[in-house]
Amino acid sequence: MTDLGRIATEIMAYFRALDEGATLRHYFRHADDEGGLWYVEAVPDRGELIVIKQAELTSAGRLHRYSWEHLEDEHGGLTDQAIDPELDPLDPVPAEEFQRVWNR
Repeated sequence: MTDLGRIATEIMAYFRALDEGATLRHYFRHADDEGGLWYVEAVPDRGELIVIKQAELTSAGRLHRYSWEHLEDEHGGLTDQAIDPELDPLDPVPAEEFQRVWNR
């Protein structure tokens, strides 16, 4: 396995472990400048909130989803940055709202 392949496998395993082991989940939405909506599901890990699922609903109505099962594609990818709801422009949303978009 190449170094890049090993790194990708480790990243996937990290996000999968967070997703499968989470007991507390947080949900947020962010409106971008182009009229799209970003939804994230985040879990605490070592004092930070880590995004484990991310859904972008574009202004044209297209949905792009990212998680440990699909880290990236030609449209974007799962953020690798922790989020801070007090500093980042995020609005809390109910889990049901996130799930409705995610399962669309």
